[in-house]
Amino acid sequence: MKQIELAGYRAEHFRYEAKGKVATITLNRPDRKNPLTFDSYAELGALFSEMVHASDIKAIVFAGEGGNFCSGGDVHDIIGPLVKMEMPALLRFTRMTGNLVKTMRACPQPIVAAIDGVCTGAGAMIACASDMRIATARSKLAFLFVRVGLAGADMGACTLLPRLIGLSRAADLLYTGRVVGGEEAERFGFHNRLVEPDALLATATALATELADGPTFGHAMTKTMLWQEWNAGLGECIEAEAQAQAICMQTNDFERAYHAFAAKQKPVFKGD
Repeated sequence: MKQIELAGYRAEHFRYEAKGKVATITLNRPDRKNPLTFDSYAELGALFSEMVHASDIKAIVFAGEGGNFCSGGDVHDIIGPLVKMEMPALLRFTRMTGNLVKTMRACPQPIVAAIDGVCTGAGAMIACASDMRIATARSKLAFLFVRVGLAGADMGACTLLPRLIGLSRAADLLYTGRVVGGEEAERFGFHNRLVEPDALLATATALATELADGPTFGHAMTKTMLWQEWNAGLGECIEAEAQAQAICMQTNDFERAYHAFAAKQKPVFKGD
């Protein structure tokens, strides 16, 4: 299996920084509340596909610049051209946007979304595709597809959102497109926790660093199983987890943890 290092990756359509084992992806069009374009969709999907092979990146922070997370697809750069497209081109676009979610879920690194301000449309789906969400009380979550005459079924919303907040609440948000504040989203269980705006990025980075310093092989297995077990029965899930855990028990990290516990020390994990 090929191995690459992504610490030196240079992004064209967003900002990418790697510090230690944590990569931070920042949408950086703050004047427009960080919308996505055809190019940024494609580059993000390609980057997350490469993360599968990254040997140096163990956790990811996804953020937005200038007090907002992401306002979704750019009205002028995306919505305008879409109304002029025929079905084959439209389907290529919707498959490309969905591919971003699939690559985010398929990469082994845990993804922590740092959500402030606007988090709408495709931005809300990026938040859904992340593993954890740290947000501010002033954040505004909305699935706006219905407001432009579309279905709430976009980029996996009808499968991801109900699993995060329940079917009834998901139906509320997908049918109405209403805006949900940070405190309500935390009550729903969408956000893992709320912090002050000036502590947002530091908190998300600290969580990502903690994960990156942990048993990263085990974390990757957990992410795989969370994704894989959604459509399986209990018996299948228990058997799959038995196999997954047995694999993890063969890692050096598992042995390190045992010896550290026996010596009353904190284990130092290396992800092997």
